[in-house]
Order: sequence, then structure tokens, then C-alpha cells
Amino acid sequence: MVTENKSHSDNKTEKEDKISDEREDIKEKLNEVETKLLRSLADAENQRKRFEKEIKDAFEFGGFNFAKEMLSLMDNLQRAKTSIKNDEQLNKNKDFDKFLNNFDIIEKDLATVFEKNNIHSIDCKNKKFDPNFHQAMLEIEDEKYEQGTIIQEIQKGYMFKDRLLRPSMVGVSKKVKKEDKKSEKKVK
Repeated sequence: MVTENKSHSDNKTEKEDKISDEREDIKEKLNEVETKLLRSLADAENQRKRFEKEIKDAFEFGGFNFAKEMLSLMDNLQRAKTSIKNDEQLNKNKDFDKFLNNFDIIEKDLATVFEKNNIHSIDCKNKKFDPNFHQAMLEIEDEKYEQGTIIQEIQKGYMFKDRLLRPSMVGVSKKVKKEDKKSEKKVK
């Protein structure tokens, strides 16, 4: 009977151990499933936020490429106006001033459209060169200005809200080389 009891208790312990092992397996699997579920929920939330940001950016900056193209229109209008002003034949025409006045009206209207759509020109003259907003096209030796100061604007730059639409193309001051100063004195 003792053997029977012992075998019965061994059986019982084996069953309890087996049940305990199964419980542990189930707990591990449950924890795994719970972790996967939490990660999936987090991924879904992150994706939702990303989509919301993309939609917001599309509304805010959807016109970015269009705005960039409109800058070409403004540039061409200004070039045409300059070209017409410099044409001696047209200057002699009695209606020349009226014609130029029409260019001014169109330019002002276009500038108003830019302002309404948050397109602003970058003010750069006599400012310190900033590669985030300016593109240096040339260096100009000049003792009057501190080195790195913008002294010439070749092409106007623009911002679209807080994004750079086009950098200002500029001429930047640099110090006159000492060799150049000596050669100037010798020439005089």
C-alpha cells in the first residue's frame, strides 16, 4: 500500500508538474500575444499620427511646387520690364510710361497673391551671409563691409511659410588682400 500510495503521489506530482508547466507555457504565450498586441496597437497609433501629419503637410505645403513655378513668372516679368526700360527705341515712344505702369500693376498684383499665400521675399541686403537662406554667387572685395556681409542681391530669395522656397543669390563681401593694397599703392 505504501508503494501504491507512493506511486499515486508520484502520479499526482507528475500531473501537478505537468499542469504547472502547461500553465507556465500558457502564461508565456499569453504574454507574447499581449506584447504583440501592444506593439500592433502602437504601430497603428504611430501610423495614424503619421497620416495625420502627411494630410496636414499636404494642406499646408501642397502648393509648394506651384509657388516655386510662380517665382519664374515673377522673375520673367521683372526681366522683361528691365529689358524694356533699357530699349532705346521703346523709350522714345510717347506711351512708354503707360506701358511700364502696366508692368508695375501686374508685378504688384503678383506680389499681393504671394503675400496672401504666405510667400515672402527674403530680406538679405547688408545682412550676414547665412547658407540656409543665401547662395553665394560671387565674392566682392570691399573694405567698407565686414567680411561675409551681403552687399549685392543677384536674384531675390523666397520663403513659403517657414520653408525655403528659393535661396537668395547674392554677392558677399570679402576683405581686400594685402598684396592688392600694395600693388594699388605702387600704381599710384
